[in-house]
This record gives sequence, C-alpha cells and structure tokens, in this order.
Amino acid sequence: MTQAAPLIRLEGVTKRFGPLLANDAVSLSFYEGEVLALLGENGAGKSTLSKILFGMVKIDEGQMFVSGQPVRFRSPADAIAHGVGFVSQHFSLVPTFTVAENVVLGREGSAVLTRGKLERRVGNLSERFGLGLEPGQLVGELSVGEQQRVEILKALCGRCRLLILDEPTAVLTPQDTARFFGVLRTLQEQGVSVVIITHKLGEVMAISQRVAVLRLGRLVGERVTHETSEAELAHLMVGRDTAQVTRPARSAPATAPTKVTPLLRVADLHYSDRGRTRIGGVSFDLHAGEVVGIAGVAGNGQSELVAVLTGMLKPDAGVVALSGEQVADFTPNTFLARGVGRIPEDRFRGIVGELSVAENLLLEQLSSFTRAGHLDRRALKRKAETMITAYGIKARPNDRARTLSGGNVQKIILARALARDPKVVIAAQPTRGLDVGATAYVQGKLLEQAARGAGVLLVSDDLDEILRLSDRILVMFRGGLSGSFSAGEADADTLGLRMAGRAEPEEAHVPA
Repeated sequence: MTQAAPLIRLEGVTKRFGPLLANDAVSLSFYEGEVLALLGENGAGKSTLSKILFGMVKIDEGQMFVSGQPVRFRSPADAIAHGVGFVSQHFSLVPTFTVAENVVLGREGSAVLTRGKLERRVGNLSERFGLGLEPGQLVGELSVGEQQRVEILKALCGRCRLLILDEPTAVLTPQDTARFFGVLRTLQEQGVSVVIITHKLGEVMAISQRVAVLRLGRLVGERVTHETSEAELAHLMVGRDTAQVTRPARSAPATAPTKVTPLLRVADLHYSDRGRTRIGGVSFDLHAGEVVGIAGVAGNGQSELVAVLTGMLKPDAGVVALSGEQVADFTPNTFLARGVGRIPEDRFRGIVGELSVAENLLLEQLSSFTRAGHLDRRALKRKAETMITAYGIKARPNDRARTLSGGNVQKIILARALARDPKVVIAAQPTRGLDVGATAYVQGKLLEQAARGAGVLLVSDDLDEILRLSDRILVMFRGGLSGSFSAGEADADTLGLRMAGRAEPEEAHVPA
C-alpha cells in the first residue's frame, strides 16, 4: 500500500439512517496522485461514503482528517473549500451556455465577468489537465464524453485535490473511455487523488492503483490492483464466487431462414417529438430463440424505440408486427396481450412504491385474481410467494416495494415480465447500476428466455453485455441504424465508432 501521508483519512466512520446501518466503522485513506476504485453491491454503502466525503451527509461516529487535520464537513461548500470535487453520472450543465460559462457558474462572486479573461482562465485550466475543451463552445454542441470533461473541469476549477467520479464511463463509447483514462492519468501526474465508483471490473483493473470493497456497509477488503483479479474483487463484493454469463456458442451465425415469420418485425419506423426526429427509418426482425442487442450512446433513439415497442408511444409512420400480425393499437395492454414482456430502463418507475411486493408482481394480471369486483388477496399472496421463491426476491409479499434494494426491485420486474412466458422480451438497460451478482442473475434469466424460444431485444449502454449476450447487434445513432453485425463480427472498438456515427477510426491520438 502507499506509504505517503494520506490527503484524506476516514477513521471509524459510521452513518445510520434510522435502523439502516449504511456505513459501519469504515477506515480508509486517499492519497495524492492515485486512482482508487470503490466497489460494492447496491446498498453496500458506496454512495453514502462518497456523500460523506463531499459534505452531503454528516458522520454519526468516527472522524475525517484532511492533510492530518480533523475536519467536519457541514455542506458541499465545506468539501469544495477543502479541495473535494464530485462528478455525478447525471450531468448538471446548461446546454445554451458556453464551456467557460458552465465552468464558473455558481462561482462568479460579485465581480464583473470579462468574457476574454474568463475564457483564457478556463482554457489554461483545460490545457493544463489535457481536457481538450474549447472555452467558447456551446455545451449543447458537445458529445457526451466532452460534456463529462466539462463537469470534471468544473470540479478542478475549485482547486480540487480529491475528485470523486460516480459511474464515469456509464454512457461513454470505448473511444471516449480511452480519452477519459488519458485525462485521469494527467490528473494523477498533477497530484490529484481520484476515486472511481463503478461496477466495471475490467476498467478497475485498467486504470486504478488500489481498490476498496464495501459489503453491507463495512470495508471488507483493500487490494493493490496489480496484485488482485476481477474474480477476487467480485468475490469480495458479493461474498461468493460469480460466473460471467455468456450466450452459448453457435456453430453458425444466428440468421433465421427467410421464410420463417419473425416474432417481431419493425419496418421503416419513424417517430418525432416537437419537430425533432427520435426514430428515423428503423427496420429489423427478431426471431425465436434469438437475442438481438441494440447498442448506442444514450439519447440516440433507444428509449423512444422501446416505448413504441411496448405500446407507450405511437409511431408517426412505419410497421410493427408481432408473429406476422401488424399492430394497429399502440397501448401497453395491446402488447401485453400479444405476448410482449417488458423490462423498463428505469426500474423504480416500473413499480408502484406504495403497493406491496405481491401487488407489484401481479400488477399486469390483477384481473385474474378478481372475483365479483373484489381482489382475492389470499390467492394473490400464494402466487406471489411462488414467484418470490422462483426469482430469489429478498422480501415478503406484504412488504412495500419502495423499501427494496435496486437488485430486488429488478427481480420483481423480471418475475412480472417473464413468469407469463412471453413470446418477445423487450429488455431496456436491464442491468444498469446493478452489482456483479445481480447482473449475472438478470443476464442468466434473459438467456433462459431465448433458450425456451422467446425473442429477446436487449437495449443496453454496456457494450460488454451486448457483445457477450447477443446473436446479432444493431447500433443506433441519431435515431437511425448505423450498423448491423452478426455475433463474432464486431468488437467494442467497431461498435464504439458506429455509436459515434463513424465507420473508420479517426486520426486523432488517443492517450495510451
């Protein structure tokens, strides 16, 4: 482990929220010029610990030291004053402002701003840390990767010495991730301490020097990165060995005979919102037993496509056919009745938090448990207990759904969608934000559906997931399809280029 004096040191830090022990006597050091990866299952205490570091949550017990001096952060302003910066995976930028204006927003003070001086200051800071940003460019014109760099620049503008990054590569292409890693290396050279909260173990191994693992609020392990492995880190996170889920190998590409009617056919689909094209001429087929992955940077039409294919939106033009029969009435009930199981991209919007686990599990078939206008709660509970057992949901039928962890909420949605043996499964971001154990479980359930003959449409920002599970891969860019590949034809770099609307590697240097 690093021998230098730590920049920030937590000793015996404990935080409770009522009966919930979020952090339990955590002691952890953060050193200058080091990338520390913070790992753990959902609910392990990572977010609480990062909020403590950034002054958003107060410590109940324990102590924090900055440069050896005891401190108590009462607010993010205190943290910023002590050199702590935080970049969320959800950006808070004003698209109609320039890069420079976004960077100083909230730090203006009472002095009159001079645009030239402001842009020179921000430009110098961008150049110093290798961020490659043009101060005068509008943020709304930037790519997702460039917008993330603006957020980093905002944090660095406050003389940041410890930078916390929450799921920093969740929406980046492989090329943007490579650039991002180059930025982190530059930050290290400048002495900045970086904390990455992530579930991507491959990236942990690639960029961090040290790893800290939380489980059930406790620090269960610290490792020097080059002395550990993905398998050991996964075991520390979940307390057991986990196997990576991969689509079974096939002797030939998964292309169905042309005379076989697809379970789902999409032909020349169009949808616009307030004059802006969200889906532009998308066409593809999904056959029985097939997993078709849809890759793309968030915001390129994937959400709207899922909404159309689950009856939440009506397209402006085009055809959607299920088992050869064209859909005319675009409502959720129509698609449910025609055998479509839906896994929404926002799991917490896919449940009714105040309803019980049993009610949420059977929300789409409550009519089957209704007699003479009354809900048969005993029958509902019996069925729910069967589903809870089958899907390993850590809850009781009468528990409120809002009290469950993200992984268990996703299991409720899986059980509700899959227990009816749908012909087509529309899975949107099914493992987003889940730990390795829950991710493997969800992916295994999707492959089980394909194995029994369902067609699975997998929409995911995670290219590794797309590559491991899919028989065919489609890439969306600005509402259209920019690429189509059979399993084995594509790699992450190729898909990343198509996700950015390019077919060939660009000439610009990517930091090693």
